[in-house]
Amino acid sequence: MSMVEVTLTVNDQQYTAQVEPRRTLADFLRHDLGLTGTHVGCEHGVCGACTVSVNGAAVRSCLMLAVQAQGWKVRTIEGLAQDGELSPLQSAFRESHGLQCGFCTPGILMTADALLTSEPDASDERILEVLSGHLCRCTGYFPIVEAIIAARNALADPAKAKSR
Repeated sequence: MSMVEVTLTVNDQQYTAQVEPRRTLADFLRHDLGLTGTHVGCEHGVCGACTVSVNGAAVRSCLMLAVQAQGWKVRTIEGLAQDGELSPLQSAFRESHGLQCGFCTPGILMTADALLTSEPDASDERILEVLSGHLCRCTGYFPIVEAIIAARNALADPAKAKSR
């Protein structure tokens, strides 16, 4: 199979690589770049574990080809913390016990980050709607919702928010 050159920016670092045209973005991130925080669950876009940010939007990386991300900006869970400091969202998850086994957590965090970036005043109902696209078998969702609401509230109050 012929290879295609792809150049994209991942977590503020530019990468150029030769990939098979059929290679998913999830596999490219995990296997070619070693960014294993992006988890692959169902491989059908249903569970949400593979969610990353592409040009600011939450995207299921198991459904997107690496070549489709040509020239785009991708952010993975590894890029959420800045300068070794957890983001307000990550801190809220820790404080609210919004994770258990952690398998679904990176995808949920990336979805919540995209939501709070694009809709900083997202209603509780909107948060629930966005989370409906994720499957978590451990937490029962209540701590996850509480964490996102807490992060939203902290980000709305600059005195409480850390830099993103």
